[in-house]
Amino acid sequence: MTRRDVLTRAAHGFGALALQYLLQREGFGKMRMNPLAPKPPHFPAKAKSVIFLYMVGAPSHIDTFDPKPALKKYEGQQLPESFGKIPSQFTNGDTPLLSSPWQFKKYGQSGIEVSSLYPHLAQHVDDICFVRSFYTESVVHAPAMYQVHTGRILMGYPSMGSWVTYGLGSESDSLPAYVVMPQPEGTPEGGTPCWGAGFLPAVYQGTLLRGGANPILNLKPPAGMTPERQRSTLDLLQKMNDLDTADGDTEMAARISSYELAFKMQSHAPEAVDLSQESESTRRMYGLDEKRTADFGTRCLLARRMVERGVRFVMLMHASWDQHTNLNRDLKKNCDITDQPTAALIKDLKQRGLLDSTLIIWGGEFGRTPMVEIRKASDPENAGRDHHPLAYSMWVAGGGIKGGQVVGKTDDFGFTILEDKIHVHDLQATVLHCLGLDHTRLTYHYLGRDFRLTDVAGEVVGKLVG
Repeated sequence: MTRRDVLTRAAHGFGALALQYLLQREGFGKMRMNPLAPKPPHFPAKAKSVIFLYMVGAPSHIDTFDPKPALKKYEGQQLPESFGKIPSQFTNGDTPLLSSPWQFKKYGQSGIEVSSLYPHLAQHVDDICFVRSFYTESVVHAPAMYQVHTGRILMGYPSMGSWVTYGLGSESDSLPAYVVMPQPEGTPEGGTPCWGAGFLPAVYQGTLLRGGANPILNLKPPAGMTPERQRSTLDLLQKMNDLDTADGDTEMAARISSYELAFKMQSHAPEAVDLSQESESTRRMYGLDEKRTADFGTRCLLARRMVERGVRFVMLMHASWDQHTNLNRDLKKNCDITDQPTAALIKDLKQRGLLDSTLIIWGGEFGRTPMVEIRKASDPENAGRDHHPLAYSMWVAGGGIKGGQVVGKTDDFGFTILEDKIHVHDLQATVLHCLGLDHTRLTYHYLGRDFRLTDVAGEVVGKLVG
């Protein structure tokens, strides 16, 4: 062999080593099969990631995004009998109508009406699609939550974030693919199944980011554990698993992948959650310096930092919007907490060029009745609204959504849907569509059949998609 032959063959060998590493990183081969490796979508996608601002407890659509001036005219009267049986949980449907105490005003070039409860968000209506015609089946919180997040009214099925990461993998190899920021008040009625992986491999479940100085538990290694020692331990564990594991063992691959991700997170996650790197103007924009907005603003800013670093799905929860009583006081309090940070998230993503690739969803599990609920007859200031699954509002923005429009229409009281009925399965199908996924093809074989997020229903809502 000549010297040129030796150099040529050696160069090819280095290329083969590099190819082997890349193939293993992307999920090929037994040594490093990564279930969270990036996967191609079914068709070209508009969105790369999702931020779901989940308002736990069900906000009142009548007081926020679906103006009903007729309620002022008929306030105190009974809902006409022609509306039929009322599927509320705590009232018999015989309570009088209650108008909204807040004013609605038109904003933006689109002239969309928004309640005075949301003055900051109202400045961004031209980027938002308000949907006033959602409906669901359950009048009870937990089953309705399961349906919004998993497509079923029963627990035990994969959540939307799990389906998305199962279908697309992650764009980050050093942060979780699916991040959940729970409400400070505690776990919602639906509990952890709202972000669980169900029967999908456990690697696709949401990873909790908690409040406070240490949002990720066990991020620091134990005392005395050096990075070199930890790396050596993981490599030995990998070799032992290779000797005792058949090809295609996805559960073992998922567990190994979680160990590897945890190791990488110790180096990268502290930077991702370090908000001291943000400018003072950004902190003010999110309301981090004000007690009222600091917590929710912090989580909105963390959500932006997560998707900026390749996290696929972020769910951020805020509670509680379950205003059976004290509507005037508590609904305003919730809106005051969430208005500025939510508007800041839209503005920040847009100015960074991320809004077009990030789909934002805002909403709860159902709406509220146009009739009053008074639990203390002697205290009319105690008035609130009961659960209402027949019609409610949510909004979506960015990531392939056509903004500056209203889709759907309810009657003069906000009780029933008159135009463009949209089920939560339709929302889920549309979210997957924006991510380049066909909801009928994204399936997982379990118990002898192919399951999907939208069960056996769901259609992409063409009016929402830009």
